[in-house]
Amino acid sequence: MYVKSNALAVAIGSLLSVAAIQAAQAQENQNEAARTLDAVQVTGSHIKRAQLSGVGPVSVVDAEAIERSGATSVETLLQRLPASAGFAGSQSNAYWAENGYGTTQVNLRGLGINRTLVLLNGRRIVNGGTGANSSVDLNVIPVSLIERVEVLKDGASAIYGADAVAGVVNIITKQGFDGAELAVRYGQTSKSDGEETSVDFSWGVTGERGSLMAAINYYDGGSVNMATRAPCGLIESDGKLVCSGSSTTVGGRALLADGSRVNFNQVLGGDGDFYEPYSAAKHNYNGNPTLNAVNPIERLSFSVFGDSKLNDTTEAFVELMYTNRQSRQLATAGALGVYRPINIAADHPTNPTGQDLLLQRRRLEEAGPRHFFQETDTWRVVAGLKGQLGTSWDWSAAFNWGRNTGVDGSDNVANLDRVEQTLDRALCSPLPGAAIPCGDYLGYGDLSREVLDYILYSSRDTGGNEQKSFTANLSGQVFELPAGWVGFAAGVEVRKEKGWRNPDILTVLGIGNTNQQGPTDGEYTAKEVFAELAVPLLQDSVIADSLYLNLAARASDYDLFGRDYNYKVGLDWQVNSSLKVRSTYATAFRIPNIPELFGGVSEGNLTTTDPCSKWNKLPSDSVVRANCQAHGVPVDYVQPGNTILTATGGNPELVPEDATSFTAGVVWTPAFVSGLTLTLDYYSIRIKNAIQRTPGSKKLSLCYNTPGLTHPYCNANTFTRNPRTGEVDFLALQPANASNEWVSGVDLGALYEFDMAGFNASVSADVSYLQRYDVRPYKGEDIIEYAGKITGGRGSYTKWRGLVALNASRDQWSGTWSTQYIGRAEDINAARGDIGDHAPSVFYHNLQLKYAVSKAFDVSLGVDNVFNKKAPFIQSYTDANTDTMTYDLLGRRWYARIGYRW
Repeated sequence: MYVKSNALAVAIGSLLSVAAIQAAQAQENQNEAARTLDAVQVTGSHIKRAQLSGVGPVSVVDAEAIERSGATSVETLLQRLPASAGFAGSQSNAYWAENGYGTTQVNLRGLGINRTLVLLNGRRIVNGGTGANSSVDLNVIPVSLIERVEVLKDGASAIYGADAVAGVVNIITKQGFDGAELAVRYGQTSKSDGEETSVDFSWGVTGERGSLMAAINYYDGGSVNMATRAPCGLIESDGKLVCSGSSTTVGGRALLADGSRVNFNQVLGGDGDFYEPYSAAKHNYNGNPTLNAVNPIERLSFSVFGDSKLNDTTEAFVELMYTNRQSRQLATAGALGVYRPINIAADHPTNPTGQDLLLQRRRLEEAGPRHFFQETDTWRVVAGLKGQLGTSWDWSAAFNWGRNTGVDGSDNVANLDRVEQTLDRALCSPLPGAAIPCGDYLGYGDLSREVLDYILYSSRDTGGNEQKSFTANLSGQVFELPAGWVGFAAGVEVRKEKGWRNPDILTVLGIGNTNQQGPTDGEYTAKEVFAELAVPLLQDSVIADSLYLNLAARASDYDLFGRDYNYKVGLDWQVNSSLKVRSTYATAFRIPNIPELFGGVSEGNLTTTDPCSKWNKLPSDSVVRANCQAHGVPVDYVQPGNTILTATGGNPELVPEDATSFTAGVVWTPAFVSGLTLTLDYYSIRIKNAIQRTPGSKKLSLCYNTPGLTHPYCNANTFTRNPRTGEVDFLALQPANASNEWVSGVDLGALYEFDMAGFNASVSADVSYLQRYDVRPYKGEDIIEYAGKITGGRGSYTKWRGLVALNASRDQWSGTWSTQYIGRAEDINAARGDIGDHAPSVFYHNLQLKYAVSKAFDVSLGVDNVFNKKAPFIQSYTDANTDTMTYDLLGRRWYARIGYRW
């Protein structure tokens, strides 16, 4: 329950007063010798401590590993980690992601991009995209600026506030850089497409009074046409894979008054009055040649980081970042009949059938493909002070401002009002130069250039996100116990988030031939206070070298939801010099984001499977057969395409999600094997009141698999069918606090450093096993098991994922061989035994070699997907016939990099 209260302000003031008193006492009573904790702050705690393993399971990817990976974006780097799963935006997305085309994210544990908190130098980053977005766009962080990435795979709302349910990704930038560095990288696929060019320049100076670093980063990524990797969309037919396509045909598919379906001429220059019975195999449209497997993207970033000592104990710091992203997507020609019915009378001059007809789908192939575009500008400014109080207390205070604005749109969008005008013979004229030309939409090639110019326009949408926050932190040691000093940290944060999106006016009015969408505008304010304790229980005892109890608590007050409290309890037990045991239990929460709360209603055609397709071929005792028949679905009904018109939007009645997480693990460095470290961690995360949009395919499946159509998803508010054709013509996907989710598994890690044949070498392994991912859509519903499954809308949840790397160096040479493993997974929507009902396990191998010509000059060569492993066919995906969020569609690709420092 969330209750508004002003008591939080009192709590904040009381906590800071206590902290200040303790700091003053510590300053008087302590000296440097008493300070036992090193001044190192790691992700997962505000207390500076000596060991990274003491705050939970953390994966660290340092600058050297980042360079060895060859990654040109943070997204590529993070999505290779075994802890990543499910859906996340990437450059290869051909569909509209939650944050808009061109955005990239990370999704820890597959729990969703908005349940992974992304920080930059320990502070939040403004959401990114084309307006009213739900997570950080990783495009704004140039890879060359990164010193390391720390991934905390543990709930951390008590430490960082909302959204840290699955974990935290903290990106740390380089500091104390002296000199200048220039790096140029170029690469492409083995098919000579998908070119990538990056140029990174950094300059820095460090002195006794401070440091200054500036950087310019440029990246240009080329396109890869879909048809070069997947010539057509595939479906199974009689035990074979055959080409299939969209039922939105170039000639036009129509329903006649007598109930028959026909398709009009599809041959350019052919008989404009020709029509014949519609056949999916003959008439459906192959859109792959007018789609991209990889979409072009261009980024330009400017960054400045600086700090200056004001006196012996205080320094000022500043972070300035700006990124411009321009991205584009190729899309199939637009379609008519999707958003507004087109009825053409029997006596209309363009109708050769002699019957009234409904033009269900007509692709505007004469206009050519559409071109989507986005341009975003993201600014981030952090300014603050930090310093020391005495010898064992540190403090900091900072203002953080971020703003993201975007413009996006598309060409070749049809104005549906004007389409109707060109069909109305009382308004249009067939004469040349007419103000409103008459259009003939029945048959490919019958639309004149004058009609196309009249009905088509370019849409333009605007939007943005803004974040303002103030943070103040204090950390140090409060008093000494027999086992050591008690570490303490406390702080406050006041944060305001805002998001807005204004679609093109014709899109808002539903006139534009695109997804109808209303405007979005919303904001919220959060006030928070937190405290942490690291309590030493044992030191140099018989049963422990050290034993620490870690405690954290956070109180949050949101103007939209009221108050929420979260806590974290952990034990860090160093049994001996070789063995460490760690465990944490924590609560976490996620607030509904702006698009979930205030998102304007939008409509679009989403990939969806209709269980009533070919229902007459099901067994006579089938529940689905009986329900489809009861719903009046025609006996010969076959789903005409793979998409269904779906409505999405916000729900202002949403409340925050609640979560609990438990982790337990060991770190073992056996004394009998020098250089070996092994880790094992168990994790379990439960989420209540989860905000979720159940995928359309699943909603329909649950409805028709329930005897008597008694499932709540069977009501008319969820979906409707056309009474004449049986097609699902409306499906609702608004979010709701109705779901419970439970994910658990095991993470395994290993690092072995050794010398061999004159080489300094190491082998690292990171393996994740997903034991379960269960979702109960709402109370009383059967559990949906996602572990080991590939889903149509949430991505892949293969049980096993791994990343193994062998690194070796000798003199000027160094190299890395890495292997990414993705385990077998079943298609949750496919019938067992069908082609594509599962994806086999896959290994991807990557190789990089580096030669240091001198201390200042080095050259690197790399090959990704060395053995050109192909992506598996998966039924649930129409995007290149596979899950492009999980599997590599591009095949083998190479790159070369030159770096010079002075």
